Parts: sequence; structure tokens; C-alpha cells
Amino acid sequence: MNIAALDLNLLLVLHTVLVERSAAAAARRLHVTPSAVSNSLAKLRAQLGDPLVVRSGRGLVPTPRALELAPHLRAAVRELERVVAGAEEFDPATTTRSFALALSDAHQVCDLPRVARAFAAAMPRAQLRIVSIDHFEAAGGLAGGEVDAAIAPATAPQPGQHAHHLYEEAGVLLVRRDHPAAGRPVTREVWASLRHVDIHLALGRGGIGHRAARAWLAGERLAFDVAVVVPSFVAAAVVAANSDYVCGLPRRVAEALAPALPLTPLMVPGPPMAFSIDLVWHDRTHLDAGARAFRELVSAALASPRPANKRGPRRRA
Repeated sequence: MNIAALDLNLLLVLHTVLVERSAAAAARRLHVTPSAVSNSLAKLRAQLGDPLVVRSGRGLVPTPRALELAPHLRAAVRELERVVAGAEEFDPATTTRSFALALSDAHQVCDLPRVARAFAAAMPRAQLRIVSIDHFEAAGGLAGGEVDAAIAPATAPQPGQHAHHLYEEAGVLLVRRDHPAAGRPVTREVWASLRHVDIHLALGRGGIGHRAARAWLAGERLAFDVAVVVPSFVAAAVVAANSDYVCGLPRRVAEALAPALPLTPLMVPGPPMAFSIDLVWHDRTHLDAGARAFRELVSAALASPRPANKRGPRRRA
């Protein structure tokens, strides 16, 4: 039999009748009329070619075919009840669910270690899958259904999305330690002579952070002469460490990479660029108990980083 042609609600009716051994009792349990139960049984009898239950005295007695079906129906109903209950009941300690978090390589360097430690402690049997920004964008972002949440610079609220503030960050401009401009204040004339490594994380173009950085440069009236375009923050840092080019990184990334790369901050005109980092997610996962527990885990893991910079605004929407 093609199950697509079968109304599965009829099987639930049969299961209830087999448990209650009464059409009236089954009707009360299903919140329908006895005639509705009788009609459902008639349809199922026609589809399965078996009486399924017959009247005996004041009750109903199952046929051998119904007795054969009974344990399978009971198991199927229990499994459905378990799955539906799972939308409200979630046990982090026993779940084997996979959670996907979209991160740039900058957050992979700075935030992922703490998130991974917290994840291992709270959800020891679950799986954490990190998705690159390129893949995240190609898969349709938060609405695409593949990612549970993303860590990204704060932006104006988007329809169907939610955000939780994680921490404040600041941008820093870096050059190699023996760069001619290192170790002294950079005048606007010197700045105009410098060339830069630009970072395009998302499908070969700049993302939220890139647009914010360009806006900050424009606000400070600083030119931006691009020499090299790379797809990651780490690549930008490596290029700058081995050339005369300038790269811009979040301060915490620069500090994490400092032991490995000979880079030093550039003393540029104007205040540092300050911005907020948010955890963002979609309406699709907003009410899911497992996704909510995962978001709370990420938020708690990243709640108290060392402040990147106490100057500048606390949040920019």
C-alpha cells in the first residue's frame, strides 16, 4: 500500500479504539463524536481490507490483523509524543542534536574556544558545527534553515530576526613591527601614502563589519587605498605582517594573533572605531527549546570578555 494515500489520522483512531475497546470511550479521548470514530474505522477497514474490530457484548474486540498492528501503532504514537514533547522538553546533558553557529574567522579565533568549552560541558553528547560566513550567505542566511544562530557586528533590526548583545569591540589598524610608519603618530599625509589589505568575507564582498569600517573611515576623512583583497581576517594579518600594507582587525583578534605574527598597532588620527557584537537568530528557531538553550550557552560563554576599549559608544544600531 502507498502510505501517501492513507490518512494517518485514521491510524490514531484505530490505536485509541484498541486501547479503549470502545468507540464511545475513544471518541471522548480524541475529543470527537462516536459517529466520527465509526466513520474513521469504516474508511480504514476499506483501505486495509479487514474489519479490524468487531462488536462483542458492550465492547469491541480486535481482529488478528488489528492485534498485529497494535504494537506498531503503540510504538509510533509514543515516538510522535516524544518528538512533540521535545519541542518543550530539552535535556542538554543527553541531547545528540547538532547545532550550527555562523562565525567569521575572527570570531573563530577569539570566541570559538570559549564557546566550545562551554558546549562540551553543557551538551556532552551534542555536536557543534561552525559555518563560515561564505557558506552562511550562500545558504540563505538565518532564514535558510541551516544555521541556528550567528555572531556578527550589531546592525539595525531585520524583519524576522532577533538579537542579543554579547560585548563591545573596537577596531585596530596594524602594520609589521619594522614598518616605516610604526611606533609614531601617523599624520594624514603619511596615512594618504599607505595602502591597505581589504577583507571581503561574504561571497567576495564586504559584510556588516566592512560597511561599518568604511563608514568610520569616511567619518574620520581617512582615505582607503586598497592594494590586496582577501577573504579572511587571518589572511589579512599574515599579508600585513609580510608587507608594507595596513590591515584592520577587531582588537581581540589582533591580541590573539600577536604571539604568532610580528604586528603592531598603527597610531592613526582620530578615535578608534567602536562597535557592538551580537548573537542573532531567526523567528524559525526563536521558540525552540533546544535552540534557546544553545543561545543561552553561547551568550553565557561570551558574557564577560576583557573589555576591548572603554572609549566610544556602547552600542551602535
